[in-house]
Amino acid sequence: MTPEQVETASNVDLTSQELWDKIAADFRFGVENLPLPQDQAQVGRADRDAARAYLAKTLLYQAYVQDENHQVTSIDSDKLEEVVSLVDDIEENGHYGLVNDYAENFLWEFENNRESVFEIQRSREDGSPDGRGSWGVALNTPMAGGFGCCGFHVPTDNFVNAFKTGADGLPLFDTFNDANYDASSDMVDPRLDHTVGMEDKPFKYDEDLIIEDGDAWARNPATYGNFVSMKELEHPDCECRMQNGPFTVTSKNTILVRYADVLLWKAEALIELNREDEALPIINRIRQRAAGSTGRLGNNFSIYNIGTYSDFADQDEARQALRWERRLELGLEGHRFFDLVRWGVAKETLDAYLEVEQTRKEYLTDAEFTAGKHEYMPIPQQQINLSGGAYQQNPGY
Repeated sequence: MTPEQVETASNVDLTSQELWDKIAADFRFGVENLPLPQDQAQVGRADRDAARAYLAKTLLYQAYVQDENHQVTSIDSDKLEEVVSLVDDIEENGHYGLVNDYAENFLWEFENNRESVFEIQRSREDGSPDGRGSWGVALNTPMAGGFGCCGFHVPTDNFVNAFKTGADGLPLFDTFNDANYDASSDMVDPRLDHTVGMEDKPFKYDEDLIIEDGDAWARNPATYGNFVSMKELEHPDCECRMQNGPFTVTSKNTILVRYADVLLWKAEALIELNREDEALPIINRIRQRAAGSTGRLGNNFSIYNIGTYSDFADQDEARQALRWERRLELGLEGHRFFDLVRWGVAKETLDAYLEVEQTRKEYLTDAEFTAGKHEYMPIPQQQINLSGGAYQQNPGY
């Protein structure tokens, strides 16, 4: 676009589906022109399978056709079929795959591993004033343990409870949140201890770094609780660490697309195509990897019990399993809210969450979610002004 075109362009010239088509076209160009991953000489550069993955993700989102109030009105089966085909192509190429231990996705020394389809390359001591580190999570480190500041991105009770399992090793879909997790008696999916740091458990797989006093690690624990989000953090002794005043960042890369995510896109598409029997082994494969990822977790800190699904009674049961699996496998990696909006269930899910959490956390007393509004943030008023009124505000604001 020329500068003159930019100044007169509106944010509503194209429909939602037309905008998705534009995004998909960019990734189709990448599929046609980028080298295969085994031929991409520069680490961190996009390759053909990364483009295929992003195209699959785009089409998966686009397949849930929504009205102006962000309610799903139909699901485009043709786009879902292409999602399956694209992931099939990635699988057939064989360059990407699941690492054996779930932990390796969240440790600095394993960055750019075979599960990472695309990640932001971070660095330190590179000639820049503060290094090109993980500044997006600089406020998330605990208030103690040798970190500094500031205890943001706190996992919720609801999220922790979601990892509880029954005697069969499967999620407690209906009762998981009836009571808060008790490490002395509740069985859990091992991914809990890769994802959430908590009292009397080791931080980042170090049994010499036990969170002995959870309240001392937390920012205002009486208000927010004392859980710690761990995936984006590294051990305080990591050579990847950088410090700017009280703020801690690292040079660990930020993974945007993991192969596990790609596989779950395929499973989701298959379920929505009424091919849930084909999705079953994909979901079980993810769970089996989790079951084998306890080697770094230490002893006697949790009661691990995770099983696989023998079958799905129908599409609804498969859909529930898939959506739960995405929550656990990708927990705190930044996908959950966008999943809820894509599926058109943000309102009902957040209302159910708040109904219980408002009794546990006083600061949530006035929290609410308005359907048709809160799925998207408002257009900044400054941008509307700069556009001369060409931009239109999002609904509800």
